Amino acid sequence: MDLIDRYLNAVAAQLPQDERTDITAELRDLILSRFEAKEEALGRALTEDEQEAILREIGHPLVVAARYRKGPDSLVGPELFPYWLFGVKAGLMVLAAVFALTLFIRVISGSDNFGQDIAHAFHGFFGAGLTLIGAATLAAAIFEHQGIRPAWLTKWRVKDLGAFGLADPAAWGMSMTGTETAKAAKPSWMPKTKPKAWPGGDYLFSFLATGMFVLWWIGVLHFPGLVTVELRGEDAAVSGAPIWSILFGPILLYAFAQMAVDLASLVRPYAARARAAARIVVAGAGLWLTWLIFQAGHWFTLTRGEETARIAGDWAMLNFDTLRTLGDGARDLAGVAGTLSVVMVWVLAVSAISLAFSILANLGRLARG
Repeated sequence: MDLIDRYLNAVAAQLPQDERTDITAELRDLILSRFEAKEEALGRALTEDEQEAILREIGHPLVVAARYRKGPDSLVGPELFPYWLFGVKAGLMVLAAVFALTLFIRVISGSDNFGQDIAHAFHGFFGAGLTLIGAATLAAAIFEHQGIRPAWLTKWRVKDLGAFGLADPAAWGMSMTGTETAKAAKPSWMPKTKPKAWPGGDYLFSFLATGMFVLWWIGVLHFPGLVTVELRGEDAAVSGAPIWSILFGPILLYAFAQMAVDLASLVRPYAARARAAARIVVAGAGLWLTWLIFQAGHWFTLTRGEETARIAGDWAMLNFDTLRTLGDGARDLAGVAGTLSVVMVWVLAVSAISLAFSILANLGRLARG
């Protein structure tokens, strides 16, 4: 009886409080009947080892308790498993691309310890990958055990299947290299009437590039070449003007909005009107930020020793005569600051024109669909 009690106590510990008494009573009757049948067949009382053998035949307490448990018996059931697997594969490939790009940028920006950068990249990838797998499993388990079934499980559209290329290495290779090998590996689910490039490729790389900017903007990534300007003799240090501190938050929000639009475009690459409407809003915000930056008139300061020079400008620099003489200035501090001022004015002007054309083009897409 001591063995039976220990066995039933182990089973009961895995059961809900209000069901333990009935289930353990049922199991006790089953065990006793098995013991009695075996004793009758042998014509003697069972030894402890023989009792253990019968209990093992009935099953481990965790397995037996699971037979009485209500609800699913797995974290991720067969219905949700394909979605979980896609999310993990796609997420790991995006993370690998992000960390590879981060490593590449560190290398070209003049890293002092290439081996350490590789180690940090691998460490970051594995840490982020394990977090991703854990989060995906937790979400799938909640869906499974709460009976949650989002609409996208059943109300999906063929036009919105482009994002599934995120989990296909061939689609990534086709998007990045355009090689015949990658094209030959084109998945059968990709539209035959569309260009051979993966429809989500542009949005993916825009998402990654903007993500790199965000990491640099908040100080996670550092590019030593951006904080100094090479001059004859001693190099000059570059410092930002007050306008960048004032607009730090709005610029960060603008970058996040751009990433959100790119991510939505990955999920629904053929949702032309929704994407066009979102890009109009984002481009409008970018145009407003560009105007504020231009109106500030002072963007950076060059410092060499006790000598300083401003990178600043106004509308007067927007003429082709100034542009034609670009680079003719002296290589001293004032001359370099003047050249960079002209460059900055024209960069802001071209950026504003590009954003304006983006708004017009997306208005056309919004109308045409």
